[in-house]
Amino acid sequence: MVLSTAIRLAGRPSGRSTLINFLGRDGWAARRAAPVPPPAAVAPAAAAVPTAASTPPPSAATMISAPIDVVPEVVSTVPPELYADEPASKMRKIIGRRLTESKSTVPHFYTSIEIPLDNILGMRKVLKNDFDVKVSVNDFIIKASAMALRDVPEVNSTFDAKSRTQRTFDDVDISVAVATPTGLITPIVPSTSSMSLTDISSKVRDLATRARDNKLAPEEYQGGTFCISNLGMFGISEFSAVINPPQGAILAVGGGERKIVPGTVDLEKGERGKPQIQTTMTARLSADRRVVDEATAGLFMSALKEYLNQPKLMML
Repeated sequence: MVLSTAIRLAGRPSGRSTLINFLGRDGWAARRAAPVPPPAAVAPAAAAVPTAASTPPPSAATMISAPIDVVPEVVSTVPPELYADEPASKMRKIIGRRLTESKSTVPHFYTSIEIPLDNILGMRKVLKNDFDVKVSVNDFIIKASAMALRDVPEVNSTFDAKSRTQRTFDDVDISVAVATPTGLITPIVPSTSSMSLTDISSKVRDLATRARDNKLAPEEYQGGTFCISNLGMFGISEFSAVINPPQGAILAVGGGERKIVPGTVDLEKGERGKPQIQTTMTARLSADRRVVDEATAGLFMSALKEYLNQPKLMML
């Protein structure tokens, strides 16, 4: 009798445990050579039941149009008194629909960069102590992003899925994600690149307050050419944000963390400085590949880092 390939392979010193090791060579060969029992006799069908020959097969259209019964998932292992079901609010439904559409239809790609914040923190102290001006780190990030978008306008674009066209804007209108009791909303700071730090700070505070009180007009949160989501105040170090169509990109900003970084190298003397403690943050850009390519995203992130490294450039 000719043994099967599995039996012949089992005889090789492969070191692997197969079914042959459990049954043995003779047991496996006997199992394969055993006769197959005949099928059980089928009782004659009742006269009232039509046979397969008399019943035409269902057409393809009928099979496609026939509804499929989906059994809903039922939580049976948890007692009902230990959980509560709440219907989703209108805003939650809209957010879920739009973000599901974004993740399933928009080709996301991501670029990350670490940005030192020590110069920004030092500038904040100078503005507060010498000029009694209070601005947040997020205000600096919004201003730096607006200036980087001005330098790399390809990122300041939207994509029309119907006409398959990209639209690039001259004005920079940044949407800022704000958490509200009913969900996340993105009010717009119009003409961000032409605003000063103090103007941006006042505008963001006003929009955030009215957003939490549900007092924003539709034109104040519908639109925008770019979006920023900052979770640093919640202790998040880094994350990836979902693009808000038709915008072409969104910047996810984490909180600052103190790290030990190597000292800089003096090329003339060939010496390396001492390690230093530096406060850095991680910024991650989620971009639509139909609008932005990897090189363009890299240029934008480099420009953003340059402006945050030199905050005096944002004072001009």
